[in-house]
Amino acid sequence: MSKKDENGGGLSEEALQELVAASDSGARSPAGAVGRMLAVVALVWSLFQVLLASPLANYVLPGDIVNNSRQIHLAFAMFLAYTAYPALASSPRRYIPVHDWVLAGAGALISLYGYFFYDKIVQSGGLADDVDKWFALAGLILLFEAARRALGPALAIVATVFLAYVFFGSSEWVPDVIRWKGASLQKAMSHMWITSEGVFGIALGVSTKFVFLFVLFGALLDKAGAGNYFIKMAFGALGHLRGGPAKAAVVGSAATGLISGSSIANVVTTGTFTIPLMRRVGFSNEKAGAVEVASSVNGQIMPPVMGAAAFLMVEYVGISYVEVITHAFLPAAISYIALVYIVHIEAVKNNMPTLGDRTVSLGKTVGGMFGFFAGFAALCYAVQYPVGWVVALVPEGAAWVLALLVGLAYVALLALAAQAPDLEPDDPNSEDVRLPVVSEIYKAGLYYLLPIVVLVYFLMIERKSPGLSAFWATMLMFVILLTQRPIKAMFRGQSEIANAAAAGVLDLVAGLIAGARNMIGIGLATAAAGVIVGTVTLTGIGQVMASLVEFMSGGNLILMLLFVGILSLILGMGLPTTANYIVVSSLMAGVVVQLGAESGLIVPLIAVHLFVFYFGIMADVTPPVGLASFAAAAVSGGDAIRTGFTAFFYSLRTVALPFVFIFNTDLLLIDVTWVQGVTVFIVATIAILVFTSGTMGWFVTRNRIYESVALIAIAFVLFRPDYVMDRMVPPYRQAPPMEIVQTLDAMQVGDELRVVVSGPDFDTFEPKDVSLLLNVEKDAPGAERAERMGFILMPEDGVMKLDQPMFGTPIESDLSGFDFYGDDPVRITQVKVPAEQPPQELVFIPALLLLGGIAYLQLLRQRKQKEVPA
Repeated sequence: MSKKDENGGGLSEEALQELVAASDSGARSPAGAVGRMLAVVALVWSLFQVLLASPLANYVLPGDIVNNSRQIHLAFAMFLAYTAYPALASSPRRYIPVHDWVLAGAGALISLYGYFFYDKIVQSGGLADDVDKWFALAGLILLFEAARRALGPALAIVATVFLAYVFFGSSEWVPDVIRWKGASLQKAMSHMWITSEGVFGIALGVSTKFVFLFVLFGALLDKAGAGNYFIKMAFGALGHLRGGPAKAAVVGSAATGLISGSSIANVVTTGTFTIPLMRRVGFSNEKAGAVEVASSVNGQIMPPVMGAAAFLMVEYVGISYVEVITHAFLPAAISYIALVYIVHIEAVKNNMPTLGDRTVSLGKTVGGMFGFFAGFAALCYAVQYPVGWVVALVPEGAAWVLALLVGLAYVALLALAAQAPDLEPDDPNSEDVRLPVVSEIYKAGLYYLLPIVVLVYFLMIERKSPGLSAFWATMLMFVILLTQRPIKAMFRGQSEIANAAAAGVLDLVAGLIAGARNMIGIGLATAAAGVIVGTVTLTGIGQVMASLVEFMSGGNLILMLLFVGILSLILGMGLPTTANYIVVSSLMAGVVVQLGAESGLIVPLIAVHLFVFYFGIMADVTPPVGLASFAAAAVSGGDAIRTGFTAFFYSLRTVALPFVFIFNTDLLLIDVTWVQGVTVFIVATIAILVFTSGTMGWFVTRNRIYESVALIAIAFVLFRPDYVMDRMVPPYRQAPPMEIVQTLDAMQVGDELRVVVSGPDFDTFEPKDVSLLLNVEKDAPGAERAERMGFILMPEDGVMKLDQPMFGTPIESDLSGFDFYGDDPVRITQVKVPAEQPPQELVFIPALLLLGGIAYLQLLRQRKQKEVPA
């Protein structure tokens, strides 16, 4: 069979499935008993993870299994990696060679080394002996090879370079700026394999506890038919608009990306349908692929899963999961809105035709979609009230009553779904394209929203852990997969109920196997990236990276952020989203925090992690190794490099947003009220659309150069009103450092005090500054407030000198980089207190007036162009 598709140069359906398999679930599919055995292993892994996440885990599973779940998780991933992924392109696909069986068994057994020898390792304090170190080294080699097979060479090469740095960091050929004393094999292997600092660290723990359940939930939802339902709904709502297939691709990819941890799978899943239709209405192969890439990669920054990075942020930033997805939501949402606008501009600029024969107003479509999402959000929020009433009425049996109510809702929605025919995937290459009618198909899949409501309820309202929330949502998916076919058959009066029930069991088994196979790459990615994290903690290279970026940027804050962004982009090349985030955050997040504080920019840690994460995932887009761009080019038949550059251009808003929310944390909804949050959302949406118009060269009509510049400037002002207002009215007034006690005495509880501390660096003895942002938390005298903050004040000769803060005080870690015992004192050089400032929102008025002026000029120009005969 030809690998090329007849209708446009893309890959055939069979080749596309091979592409997804090769990147996500393994390209090898042996038949017969071996194939069944691999399916059983994957099935057992899924069932083990479900049991591990359940409330019964501590009662059913032995304690040593629960304590060593990370080792078991990696053992499954290693075994399946060697059996499911061929070593080379020329390796057999239909059977497993003997050496791969040997490697699979060895990888699994060495992964379980910590489980088998748990007592010995505990008694030795986690230090490897002469036997341990060789097993650990063999384990790392097997892990790197498994990662190479499943994820490509990039992660394995990066991890190997970092491991080589651990051993040979003291060599003369290593540049002085990053040279360190080096480590022995025994010390390195203890750190990387025996303890929980390296491979079996936080990242693998998150993969074990949380990520597996979410990936499994997504696989089950897709197996149930939700993916096809979301795509059809998106096409039914948007397909008839100008550039409709591209708009539907964005919305469909957003819905798929919510539950998918892979941008490549997202590209191929939605792209096989959307890209041919985009080409049909006038998008070039490259532009069609680029739209799909931009929307699929955007799925990785969209809560709740964020390519599994959301769960890692919980551990690395130290805040709750609800806080992480709250902070990440607004930038992701406005980024998607801007992408819909980008494809609208492309369609208008090129006067593209519409698909189908229906005419529906844009206003009605936008209003309907807003109503749906607002209604769904309101439903998720409102569920807590009937739940509260049930708990109050039946405190003992509330769980059973609620389960019964969910079951009744499910049956009622299934009865509704049975009234419509089951949704079958459409052929995008057929000559007669009939767009779905939302009013006819919406009822066919409303019950798919039920497990999502359950997931959101447990996460956002009950504030349960992500693992437990995903467990209950997955349990509901078990019920749906087992019963949807027979119950619908019963409602339709069909007689094949037993066959439908059997098909439901097969669907569930297939979903469990797919979930496990989709996790192979993520499990290996988190384990291999643990080597990089372990290198950072063992060698202190994070501090070196800060010095390197500081030297390259010359202390300029914007240049520093730019260099961090570029380094994150380079470090993320060729890495899957999960490993990408682990690598860039472990190396670069501390750099932004440290250098920002030295430059007077105090940034919340979540903003820093989102900053490096955004740039890291842009590596999926950017040539020469933009994996998602290559996948899209394979679907569209376009040039991969041109697709990547076009997708990068479409993703400029994703590049600009991190710079905005680093300086304006309101975008992350940090410390804002409901009213402020709604205002920020509206203004940020306008700003991103104006920015898009400026970069795309089209607003009402084609821009002139000065109009594009003005639009980008307006977007900047809307995003950063503080920048303009602070230059008109300074937000802080200076107080004499010698009067810090009196200043604190006069401040109110809740006020913020900014203090700049200067002194010699502990390592380099060079002078440096650190900015502190301190909250006045207690009504007390100024001296007591200063002491509680950690200041040990020593006024002398008109200089407010400081002694080393007491351990555990708020400023102790911030000032730990100073040398308090050198000849030059550590001292307070600036004290800033908040000053009265007009509302920043006043800046919006001239910006919006200028925007209105540009729109008016373009409207006049557009009318004149229409009056001129062709």
